[in-house]
Amino acid sequence: MNDHPGPGTGDLKSAVKNALKLLAEDNHKLAREQAQEILRHYPDEVNSLYVVAAALRAQGDVDAALTCLQGLVQRVPDYALAQQELGFCLAATGDLHAAIASLQKAVRIQPKLPSSWRLMSELFLVDGDEDSATEASNQQLLASSVAAPIIAAVRHFREGRIGQAEQLCRNYLQDNPTDVTAIRLLAEIGLKIGVFDDAEKLLQRCLELAPEFRLARLNYAQVLGKREKLEEALVQIDLLLKKEPDTFSLLVLKGSVLIKMGDFDRVLPLYEDMLERFPARPMLTLVYGHSLKTVGAQEKAIEAYRQTIALRPGFGDAWWSLANLKTYRFSDGDIDAIRTEIEKPDCGVEDHFHLCFALGKALESRQHYDESFKYYKKGNDAKARVEAHNPDRTHDTVEHIKSLLDQDFVASHAGQGVDVPDPIFIVGLPRSGSTLLEQILASHSQVEGTKELIYIPAIVRRLGGKIKHGERSKYPEILAELDQQEILDLGNEYLERSREQRGDAPFFIDKMPNNFMHICLIHLILPGATIIDARRHPMAACFSGFTQLFARGQAFTYGLKNIGRYYRDYVELMDHYDRVLPGKILRVLYEDVVNDTRQQVERILEHCGLSFEEQCLQFHRTERAVRTASSEQVRQPIYTGALQHWRHYEPHLDDLKTALGPVLGRYPTS
Repeated sequence: MNDHPGPGTGDLKSAVKNALKLLAEDNHKLAREQAQEILRHYPDEVNSLYVVAAALRAQGDVDAALTCLQGLVQRVPDYALAQQELGFCLAATGDLHAAIASLQKAVRIQPKLPSSWRLMSELFLVDGDEDSATEASNQQLLASSVAAPIIAAVRHFREGRIGQAEQLCRNYLQDNPTDVTAIRLLAEIGLKIGVFDDAEKLLQRCLELAPEFRLARLNYAQVLGKREKLEEALVQIDLLLKKEPDTFSLLVLKGSVLIKMGDFDRVLPLYEDMLERFPARPMLTLVYGHSLKTVGAQEKAIEAYRQTIALRPGFGDAWWSLANLKTYRFSDGDIDAIRTEIEKPDCGVEDHFHLCFALGKALESRQHYDESFKYYKKGNDAKARVEAHNPDRTHDTVEHIKSLLDQDFVASHAGQGVDVPDPIFIVGLPRSGSTLLEQILASHSQVEGTKELIYIPAIVRRLGGKIKHGERSKYPEILAELDQQEILDLGNEYLERSREQRGDAPFFIDKMPNNFMHICLIHLILPGATIIDARRHPMAACFSGFTQLFARGQAFTYGLKNIGRYYRDYVELMDHYDRVLPGKILRVLYEDVVNDTRQQVERILEHCGLSFEEQCLQFHRTERAVRTASSEQVRQPIYTGALQHWRHYEPHLDDLKTALGPVLGRYPTS
């Protein structure tokens, strides 16, 4: 090539500029040749090293690009484009967290890098960090040349002035109805405040106008997933994968949707294929382990968790996942390794509380109860700082429900809704035997076990209205305003949306425990539904919750005072339901199921209108995916070991007893 630099053949600055221009024009072959020729004469020319690496990645040689970039950023750590390119390469190999870290370095050096913000938004979305994904998306808009009203809307959105941001977008779209950037931003605002149906429609429109708008399609898959339209979400991800079949983050996203669908026949081969095609990454081996655990392949799950720890020794979630198998026993070396990781000054908050819960469980298995409690408490305190709970608000909500949804309300709405017996709701507190009851019922030939369905909470959220900061929800008052057709529509909506999770059995289980807050809504829209209250001795249930680290939600469990007050409010609300809906709710005590399984199984089946089947007593032989913390226990015969588990820790539980107050007197502790 005539423009290759060399002695006497031209100016270095012009040659570098030309190489960068060729790269920007996607002329990767010529850009790389130009840069390599420069490097032949000037081996340390950093821009040319960057061009070579970027061209290598574009041509499919990611490993060579990584080698080049890692050396470059070590020499010139403040080179923003090199950090950005390193992020692109790491994302291509599947190292999503390292990719995010590199992209974050790039934008710290040079904030106006839209491509870095765009990819960060996608990676955060795949990783489940929706707040960070939204922030990165907003920063992408600020770094791009978009209209001034949209910039202003983004700034309002970032600072929590949601209403002003929404109004600016709507005003702008009146004059610019086909601006897909504004439409997507308005959809993102809808996602933020939980108005998923509006967000779905906006994103549909966005993709009609711009089918190649990748981030909009990812957002569309996201909102479809939130609305439990999982097959439709999968279609959107497959459309993206059709163009980018080897994009690791999209494959991860597909796996997460398949898990939500409970389709482990497809998700396990997907993960196994990814582990063959990509370097092993801790997050991938971890979710592979979770999937194996869910289908009962415990030994393989342990191998996957062990592989995760080998890849990242301080990964608290992997240690906790081993502990959460309940049947795994830690070695002396394991316990020493966990202690070491906890004490490291660079141990992150999330790893810290996972490690504390894991060590608490490991020490408990060795009957070192005092030290075990110390680490359970450390884990709870750390988790409570991340996921706060307001017990006064819960109490006020319970009192509000009791005052509004009384006998007069129930009587005035009798005979409305969809009167079918299909749904069986199991409610209560976590760690109170609900998974055991679900497994018993799902062993019946007429009953389908599903999962903790989100449809009742979704209806509650929608009835509550567009919730902005500081606004009060319209729920439950709005229930009194619904006419008969609206009530019927809500019942049909629940049945239709749950159909995707069901098989052919005439009955199905919804095991969302916190649905106990919404029993009046359930009775209103589905008067023929069966409701079972899975209850356990307050000391046992509360302490078991205290020792359990939940994947999400259940913030009330992180602290003995909080969980004691929550149990007390739960019992008061269930007492209220017993008064206004006499005979509607079957209360099943975990202790009774353990001590007299046959009698309780017969009682449960009779309440559900089902004939007795012997396999319900052999529930541990039923092969099905179980996603909760009790997955291993329900694959074993009934055992009594957990009944008095809390007594080993009784010297530390005075705060719990005080918080439970008079409720504790109803369940003697002797």
